[in-house]
Amino acid sequence: MIELSAGKLTVNKSIFFGHLYKLSNKYEIDLIISNHKDLYKRANHHCYGVIINDNDHQFNFYKNDGEVGRPGKILLELLKKYNLNNNLICVSRIFGGINLGVGGVSRSFKKIGESVIQHYIYK
Repeated sequence: MIELSAGKLTVNKSIFFGHLYKLSNKYEIDLIISNHKDLYKRANHHCYGVIINDNDHQFNFYKNDGEVGRPGKILLELLKKYNLNNNLICVSRIFGGINLGVGGVSRSFKKIGESVIQHYIYK
């Protein structure tokens, strides 16, 4: 696994940490998520989207990790939008005490996810 890009977004005291990775196999997924849980211990949610090719099959999946607004699906859709294969995008959120609502959470995950991807593509 190679980290391609990372970023941070603060919205109403909630902090979103986004990371984009290049994967060489599906077994790296659990390692990345475990690393995020260690790195961002105060984060309530570690949501991600993955597109990976394995033995001539493409697997697309996401995890919302209990967060509202289906942010994992939003992250997966960003990978599709930018045609990123064999990639994982993970966003860890530290709750800031202010309820963002479903729309606010969704917009925040999309904003940091797109920012991290664009930083990688256009750097």
